[in-house]
Amino acid sequence: MIMKKVFIIFLFYPLFFNWSFAQNIQQMRWDKDFYIHITLANDSNYIMNIEELHHTSMNEQQSESFTYLPTRLDDEFVQRLKGKQIDSARFINENLSQDKTLWSALHQSLGGGWVHFINCLLYSIETGYLDVKAPLMKRPESKWKPKPMTESYKRTRKWTYYVPVNQKYAIREYKKKKSNNNLGDLKDIPEDFIQLFLNTKNSDYDAMRKNPLKKDQAKIDLIKILLGANYLGEAQIKYIKSMVLKSMAQYAENKLPSVIIFDNFNAAVAMSLNEKGYQVEKVVFADEKYISMETRMDRTEKIKTIVNQINEVNKEVFQQKLKSYYN
Repeated sequence: MIMKKVFIIFLFYPLFFNWSFAQNIQQMRWDKDFYIHITLANDSNYIMNIEELHHTSMNEQQSESFTYLPTRLDDEFVQRLKGKQIDSARFINENLSQDKTLWSALHQSLGGGWVHFINCLLYSIETGYLDVKAPLMKRPESKWKPKPMTESYKRTRKWTYYVPVNQKYAIREYKKKKSNNNLGDLKDIPEDFIQLFLNTKNSDYDAMRKNPLKKDQAKIDLIKILLGANYLGEAQIKYIKSMVLKSMAQYAENKLPSVIIFDNFNAAVAMSLNEKGYQVEKVVFADEKYISMETRMDRTEKIKTIVNQINEVNKEVFQQKLKSYYN
């Protein structure tokens, strides 16, 4: 079985979580056939292949890094976003100070922390609501040149859009930031995101855009948005904000729970994400028939302690990012 570790210095993991309304788990068991069997309160049944689920070897050691788990948003959070009024006809003309940066604009609407920002942004890209090639993301044609020539002009003068949509320019910008030790939040992106981005030719990226399954494109476009975040104008920020809220208003009812395997505890944990952070909904153990109730309770408490520690670290890191990186 391939193990995938999460509790390290990366920020996000691929969009393999299931976007769904929270459903009460009536029954959950780990069978000998290496499948997780789940029955929800509405009597729907699901079988999950353990090898295809996200695996982690999390321990009780505190970490100072931000941790992302591939987890769905809970119903209360989604319903609150659905209740927000979105007036796309006038959002460009609004003049809110919160729209000065991408993070503050979305945090104002989404609440929660960094994980909510990433989850919702990726979801809006995947579902096609947010498009880096949208008309509002296109830069106006101009022959104007600043005198003296500025560094930002040199780096963005060939960009057709406010983010580097062309792979050649995007990779160049990434390498430039890396060489200047100025990756910012990009340094926390998981390696598989980066490798996909760096190893994708522009022709391959264009082919991705024609594919209805936009998972790989979403990973790449997330990087491109991060690369261009400091070059976005208020109109572009408001566009992204509007599209994220629209995508959440159309949040699909998949009803499939998110389950993560805690390998060092032989545990399958059903989890969700609300504004306070990750929440443990249900825990079952592979060796449940062979361990005492005391052992089960001890492992469950340790898992909950780890999740609480993750929430605390994520909260602190998020506050630091808001105060320092985008001030």
